[in-house]
Amino acid sequence: MKSLIRYLSLVYFSLLLISCGKNQTNVNDKLVFRYNEYANIATLDPAFSKSQNSIWACNQLFNGLVQLDDSLHIQPDIAKSWTISEDGKTYQFVLRKDIYFHKHILFGKDSTRTVKAIDFEYSLKRLKDEKVASPGGWILQNVEKIQALNDTLVEIKLTQSFPAFLGLLSMKYASVVPKEIIESPNYDFRTNPIGTGPFLFKFWEENVKLVLRRNPIYFEKDEKGIQLPYLEAVAITFLPDKQSGFLEFIQGKIDFISGLDPSYKDEILTQKGELQPKYANDVNLISGPYLNTEYLGFRMDGTDKTILDKRIRQALNYGFDRAKMITYLRNNMGIPATSGVIPSGMPSFNNQKGYDFDPEKAKALVADYVKETGIKKPKIFLSTNASYIDIAEFLQREWQKIGLEVEIDVNPPSTLRQAIATGKVTFFRASWIADYPDAENYLSLFYSKNFAPNGPNYTHFSNAKFDGLYEKAFLETDDAKRFELYQQMDKIIIEEAPIIPLFYDKVARFTRKNVDGLGINPLNLLSLKKVKKK
Repeated sequence: MKSLIRYLSLVYFSLLLISCGKNQTNVNDKLVFRYNEYANIATLDPAFSKSQNSIWACNQLFNGLVQLDDSLHIQPDIAKSWTISEDGKTYQFVLRKDIYFHKHILFGKDSTRTVKAIDFEYSLKRLKDEKVASPGGWILQNVEKIQALNDTLVEIKLTQSFPAFLGLLSMKYASVVPKEIIESPNYDFRTNPIGTGPFLFKFWEENVKLVLRRNPIYFEKDEKGIQLPYLEAVAITFLPDKQSGFLEFIQGKIDFISGLDPSYKDEILTQKGELQPKYANDVNLISGPYLNTEYLGFRMDGTDKTILDKRIRQALNYGFDRAKMITYLRNNMGIPATSGVIPSGMPSFNNQKGYDFDPEKAKALVADYVKETGIKKPKIFLSTNASYIDIAEFLQREWQKIGLEVEIDVNPPSTLRQAIATGKVTFFRASWIADYPDAENYLSLFYSKNFAPNGPNYTHFSNAKFDGLYEKAFLETDDAKRFELYQQMDKIIIEEAPIIPLFYDKVARFTRKNVDGLGINPLNLLSLKKVKKK
């Protein structure tokens, strides 16, 4: 009987979105945005929005104090303004007075209420509650106190200056939620969320379909004063097979797909990264930088003496053509990483000089090493996983041309991650995706106090000058001056070569031609409040 009820509910809510009449079908289709998730969404509670599929859904349902624009600049959200003390430790946020939680019976009979400062005090403190066990608690690790000073003023005090803090508050973890709903007995907020976002929760059949409807009292308006969002609904399906999802998109049954999968990347893109001609009339390609640096790392305190020699590390960096690798193995969906670890798309990226393809310089460095050590054919071992084997084999062939023998060791992803964290591999494939839009994300990988397994410094790189600049950057609240410090640190990483930056990732989005206003950003955050369907 329960299965029958769930089925009938699904049919009912589907009928809300799709009309049987011919004329009405066209009207409704223009108001519904449809996309597919390959894995089920685990939760709609923003305190647990760790994975991209959950973050995307929560971004339609919730708001925080601040938000990011597509250039990753901090913009007001529920907080209309804020001030930061001279020492960078105290933040005060002034809230808008016209923000309402979604209508819900628990507020009264189909009623709502305004958001107040005490709601943010509760929501942020909830992240640090051990009983809640939110994976987002780390964004408040430098927070000493959170307090609502009155209905519209929130004060947050830090234990130490952390200039990237506003970026952390833009994450969905920091969304505002209503205490009385969260703590209502027998209420499951995970599957029936109440937020303030442009869309409100309507229906969810796990592993089948999630439906969100337009929030009629949403506070944001466009440049012409028209209330957002434009769409009437968002419908998310859960087909687990990526090729099947791609076929749904090509047939016009869904409006959008993100990313490239080997099962269809050559079908939709040319080797140069352009749309195949047969899709040009029906599909739009939107691509741009993605805050992900793909790299190979060296264990700087490991047992392999060959890679401990800087000449070998630099030779490996010079010894392959990154542009060629991106073109032939990634359909041009990437940017050659010739400017250090800070990726293109990050506000502090400055396109500084890193390692270009220079086989003669690479050969000279290897020859110098061979002459000094007497090792005629230096050999190193690269640990990777199966999804990266094509790039590993390309590098193996290229490095052989400069006099280096590379043996590839393929491991399951979980095994490789554990081996990297515990120092059981000395040369390994890795990547780093930014959680928030500040280069400190990437530079923390090389701070000596962050040695793995207790921190993200998997290379165990240690440099006193780098550490001094890193600590100085924490005290610098002027963005331009802080970015200059970041760039000085990146130059040290380039010179000492504890890693081989391979490429800065690009995000690819494909939409049907009738979708307008989707946009793109380096965090690949999905925002649908300004999307229209023609």
